[in-house]
Amino acid sequence: MTDPTLPGVTSRFVEANGIRMRIAEAGTGPLVLLLHGFPESWYSWRHQLGALADAGYHVVAPAMRGYGESDSPPDVEDFDITHLVGDAAGLVEALGEERAVVVGHDWGAIIAWQCALLRPDRFRAVAGLSVPYTGRAPVAPVSAWRRRFGDNFFYILYFQQSDIAENEFDTNPRALLQRLYQSPGSPIAAPPEISDPLMSAGGWIGRLAEPAGLPAWLTAAELDYYVEQFERSGFRGPVNYYRNFDRNWELTPELAGAPVVQPAIFIAGEQDPVIVRGGIMGAGDDLEEHVRRAVPDLRGWLLVPGAGHWIQQERPGEVNAALIDFLEGLVD
Repeated sequence: MTDPTLPGVTSRFVEANGIRMRIAEAGTGPLVLLLHGFPESWYSWRHQLGALADAGYHVVAPAMRGYGESDSPPDVEDFDITHLVGDAAGLVEALGEERAVVVGHDWGAIIAWQCALLRPDRFRAVAGLSVPYTGRAPVAPVSAWRRRFGDNFFYILYFQQSDIAENEFDTNPRALLQRLYQSPGSPIAAPPEISDPLMSAGGWIGRLAEPAGLPAWLTAAELDYYVEQFERSGFRGPVNYYRNFDRNWELTPELAGAPVVQPAIFIAGEQDPVIVRGGIMGAGDDLEEHVRRAVPDLRGWLLVPGAGHWIQQERPGEVNAALIDFLEGLVD
């Protein structure tokens, strides 16, 4: 499949942190690095690349390690936070820059916050989309989720099993992506095939409702490109990110109580399941308060009404305006 054409956007391969990464880039000026999440692609930033470039920035969106045409190392430990932050910092160096603003969505947001904490020499500001930073967890995350969910299905616990999740998704990437890439209230054609909450009842695709069609923000050609990228790379690398949650926690004891000191902004859909009360983070009404304690220079807090998880694709106008306003307020 031919890469989609985006005006003013070019692509190339860059050697960074010992791997080859495919990047899309546009514009000139201060460097802004866009890190995508799961299960996504550099293409998730298609609406931001041109807009931020037009605003006067050198914008770079890599296919993260394990995704698309970027390298996918063989071992689970190759996807720990040391390597992921190293990739981002290595890209800044490979692009001939000293420092960058890092913007991340979903897993990219987790990495972006850690970039700010672990490599303040390289990252002068951070924007997190969908996943906020509330400080280092007091206990290892997977252990906490096991206590919370027990024998019931939770996708991150499902991902901990060797080979299981990637084998399911590699068999039918379109089915997974088409079910996940939806908005709040999207009409469904059929309910989930699996209603039993126990993990033993089956995998993830069967637990997701079959949609009646694509959301307004995603065309058939765009979905085809995403599917092709996962047919190329498979899901082992992307799932390996999740297998390092506890390892990442164990690797970073120095972050206990450490705040993100750089200027920051948080953007999410108001109905994103990551942040809704009782959702993935178990967040309550005081989420913003928790984030502000961990990120004292939080300069923006935007929850977009009616929007869900895929915020930069669902509502690019609001996201671009917030990012540009944030970037313009930074002083080197």
